[in-house]
Amino acid sequence: MSVSFTKRFISQSAANAAVQEALAHAAENGWQVAAVVVDPSGHMVAAGRMDGTPAAVADFASDKARTAVLGKTTRAFAERMLSAPALQLGLANRPNLCAWDGGMPILEDGQLIGAIGVSGAAGPDDILCAEAGVRAIGLTT
Repeated sequence: MSVSFTKRFISQSAANAAVQEALAHAAENGWQVAAVVVDPSGHMVAAGRMDGTPAAVADFASDKARTAVLGKTTRAFAERMLSAPALQLGLANRPNLCAWDGGMPILEDGQLIGAIGVSGAAGPDDILCAEAGVRAIGLTT
């Protein structure tokens, strides 16, 4: 019996559009952020950082996106992590995971094709920027 599976990836043009819209949404609201889109393996496809945004903020955005490729938002990841002391201890020591708001998976037809992370504003505002980015490319989180 032969089984095949085709894995889809977010395109660079879609990733760039999502990043640009996330940054535009932040600018409209007076927030200063960085945004990163990664593929399902957690490798960066597109990134942007508003003028004056500290470089570390871009690293946080990248970690949020890499966490969201696990298939849940970083908010859901935080809730799960806080549900048990063993999870808190184990996951808190893993590199490139971030439990702060602003990371979300990007789905096409229910399949994970990437993730976006936004950092630099307050957590709920980072979420709004990430959602704007995903909406701009006509996909869901």
